[in-house]
Amino acid sequence: MTIKVVAKHYVKPEKVEDYIGLSKELVKETLKEEGCIEYGLYRDSENLLILTMIEEWEDNKCLERHFNSKHFKEIVPLMADCFEKEVEINVYNKMV
Repeated sequence: MTIKVVAKHYVKPEKVEDYIGLSKELVKETLKEEGCIEYGLYRDSENLLILTMIEEWEDNKCLERHFNSKHFKEIVPLMADCFEKEVEINVYNKMV
């Protein structure tokens, strides 16, 4: 059963470029992971400070491996300084 993850980030105006730069590296490395179907950064069409990672994984085991990957553990903590408020993360299981 595939898993979709939607991680919505509210980025500080002065940190947008830093966040995008870190995201580029995270996306590049994550797309190499076994079980990663889709992983990309999207910008809200109305509020340019809302940047969202939309991911698709083969299953929960693949997602867990991602959370424990070297690049995830190195890059994600660097992103924390970029956020205006807490990240909103939703995980969805495909039904149909």
